[in-house]
Amino acid sequence: MVHLFEKNGFHIVIDGNSGAVHDVDEVARDIIAAYPHKGKEEITAEITKKYGDVTADDVHEVFEEIEELKKRGLLFSEDRFRGVAAKLREKEPVIKALCLHVAHSCNLACEYCFAGQGRYDGEQALMSFETGRRALDFLLEHSGSRRNLEVDFFGGEPLVNFDVVRELTAYARSVEKEHGKNFRFTLTTNGLLIDDDVIDFCNREMSNVVLSLDGRKEVNDRFRRTVNGKGSYDLILPKFKRLVEKRGGKNYYMRGTYTKANTDFVSDILHMADLGFTELSMEPVISAPDEPYALGEEELPVLLRQYDLLGEEMDMRRKAGRPFTFYHYMIDLQGGPCIVKRVAGCGVGTEYMAVTPEGDLYPCHQFVGDPSFRLGDVFHGIDNEALRERFRGRDVYAHAECDDCFARFFCSGGCAANAYHATGDLNGVYRYGCELHRRRVENAVMLKVSEARDARAAEDGGGE
Repeated sequence: MVHLFEKNGFHIVIDGNSGAVHDVDEVARDIIAAYPHKGKEEITAEITKKYGDVTADDVHEVFEEIEELKKRGLLFSEDRFRGVAAKLREKEPVIKALCLHVAHSCNLACEYCFAGQGRYDGEQALMSFETGRRALDFLLEHSGSRRNLEVDFFGGEPLVNFDVVRELTAYARSVEKEHGKNFRFTLTTNGLLIDDDVIDFCNREMSNVVLSLDGRKEVNDRFRRTVNGKGSYDLILPKFKRLVEKRGGKNYYMRGTYTKANTDFVSDILHMADLGFTELSMEPVISAPDEPYALGEEELPVLLRQYDLLGEEMDMRRKAGRPFTFYHYMIDLQGGPCIVKRVAGCGVGTEYMAVTPEGDLYPCHQFVGDPSFRLGDVFHGIDNEALRERFRGRDVYAHAECDDCFARFFCSGGCAANAYHATGDLNGVYRYGCELHRRRVENAVMLKVSEARDARAAEDGGGE
């Protein structure tokens, strides 16, 4: 499973099974492309004819390099991880992360909200401290030997229940040492209720803060409006700037959503970068296909080109000393996620769960409100083991369509919720999302290749 592509002037080869990336020239690219299908002499004849300045010895040298890379398992490698997936299914999972829905209520009325303006098709509700404390105890009890535990404060808008957020954080800090644990908190907010107290708290206690902004004022205010119909851009932008300025280098994300109304979403990413925000994310809208803002097949070529434009702009800005990060382009080719993560993904429904204000457990926030996906509750534990087993069996090898995809270990089979909502099957494949993600991976790898090439050039220049 070898993938060859050209991006931003680079010729790149990804060996899908090993994850190895090769920065090559046109000649090597053509030889690698032909290698599985043609013999050495036939390829030599074709290459020397196509490239007048390339000799047979040059071609044979590339062949030797290919053979050496094959021996080292870095090119045309075999899949060594299918057995890992089977062993993972046999292990009893521990719970390492909870998404606490501290508020099924929101002070915005975003038209595209997948959670129905934060209520998840139910009544408005706030999580009590007692329920949240029980959720944290549930996490401690089911986390096994894992030390680092992740807790996301989510909604709706979690800051409408800020006192409980603060109390739960204090409770976790009071018990983590005796249990040998370390809590890492994240809070996702629309920003309306941010004040200096919230900023000081978040910058002290939150490992990450996710700040919702769709980009340009006219784009943001098209959908992200208050319950009175007023756009939120002018209300939240000064608050976001102040929070980030005081954050002192700690992680955050400016997280936007793009829709059919702003298929030129790179302009929104660059708008946020030009405002001084450097940790950015932009996601396609999640919606029924008949919504007026839904993304369809006609938008796909435009979106793919947008991801290319983003890669080119990020490469240019890095070279100019004005870098920023984009969530889907953050990729580690040397270390990166362990093979367990690459095979099994985020742990939805097994290692990661969402907790409603009432204490009910769901596989993740995108399943909340669908009673067929209720796993149990934090008071009595998991009582739908059959459902949990369905999620345990959902890994990259559960999708036959993934077998020949070069990006499969970069997405672990994709998002379970997107697959289910698109196909009605947890093991289905959300093909639209696959197309987007493959393009993201190509650009993420291109940026790493460009960075590595520049680093080599700097080293060579420094030695002169």
